[in-house]
Amino acid sequence: MSVADFEKSAEMAAPVIGRTGLSVGTRIKLAVEATRGAVGHNTNLGIILLAAPLAQAALTTGRNNLKGRLAGVLQKLSIEDAREAYQAIRETRPGGLGEAPEQDVASEPTVTLLEAMRAAEIRDRIAWNYTHDFTDVFDLGLKWLSHARERWHDQSWAAARVYLGFLAHVPDTLIERKYGERIAARVREEARPIESGLLQSASPEAMAAPLKAFDLALKERGLNPGTSADLTVATLFAAALEEPQKH
Repeated sequence: MSVADFEKSAEMAAPVIGRTGLSVGTRIKLAVEATRGAVGHNTNLGIILLAAPLAQAALTTGRNNLKGRLAGVLQKLSIEDAREAYQAIRETRPGGLGEAPEQDVASEPTVTLLEAMRAAEIRDRIAWNYTHDFTDVFDLGLKWLSHARERWHDQSWAAARVYLGFLAHVPDTLIERKYGERIAARVREEARPIESGLLQSASPEAMAAPLKAFDLALKERGLNPGTSADLTVATLFAAALEEPQKH
């Protein structure tokens, strides 16, 4: 997969994610179909699973803030949402919900999407966020993003800070599923001194070389912290959705 694949995937999935009048499950299903039609493989399933309920919350009227409306959206997820999400997951064939002991995605769900996520949350951090009202995004990611923006006034470095935060402090369940808890824990340990160096640096550009070296080391071992990347994108999306509310 190339950078262009991810850019094209975002371009194709975004209009569906933001369309009015759709359920969460339909957003997921149509966004996955649009992505596969454009690039032919799974680049963004995790992003879609996180973005769809965030978009639904943003499009929902109410007095609550985005986090409060999201909690309401998650509680109202239906069996039909689960059916459409399962179909999307089967088409992409990732490591994830299909390995849960209950409500395997290879079969039709008999519970709501939230209940299905609860069955998978031990092995999948995206599922865990569904059952914990996106705590990683709202209680960690958005705070890291805000502090980094205030300090450096640079969106790219702020995003890098969020990504390092998730790498250093939240289990990357994609790595865990593929390589086990020991390797996933090692990646967290490797990320922490780099995160610390970035936070202590007055000029984040000084950390470019260590970051590139770390990235290369991960690639050489075939390690893809995809869950951390998905949570980073969800954080940036949530921040963009919250921004209009502040003006």
